[in-house]
Amino acid sequence: MTATRRQPIEVPGVHHGGAPFPLAVRIDNLLVSSAVHGMDPDTGKVPDGLEAQTAGVFANVRRILASAGAGTGDIAKVTVFLGEGQSREPLNTQWLEMFPDPADRPVRHTVPSTLQPPLLIQCEFTAVLPTRSPEEP
Repeated sequence: MTATRRQPIEVPGVHHGGAPFPLAVRIDNLLVSSAVHGMDPDTGKVPDGLEAQTAGVFANVRRILASAGAGTGDIAKVTVFLGEGQSREPLNTQWLEMFPDPADRPVRHTVPSTLQPPLLIQCEFTAVLPTRSPEEP
């Protein structure tokens, strides 16, 4: 078996329903997520309502970061896919909670999207982690 630099990142209870890709992947000090939705890892369900789903998305971003040995300060960019006609207010509320310092926020792009029900919001993010030695996992 050939060694790979790619390290898949998974979070127990959060998944893409058996899709053949991880929640995120780390290569060296780069961490890139797939779509992050608001699935509750304890119930395996996506909550009803935009506010609950948005809180779940941000909680799952934190879980993915923690699983990769990272934190919110490592995020460089977030792309948010917001269901068409959905308000940005819950998104901005969670955003300001996660990134309270206006001088220390990643960039964000919010895209109105047609999402597969029951999803009302999801995101992707890119993070740059502190450099680690090749011997570290």
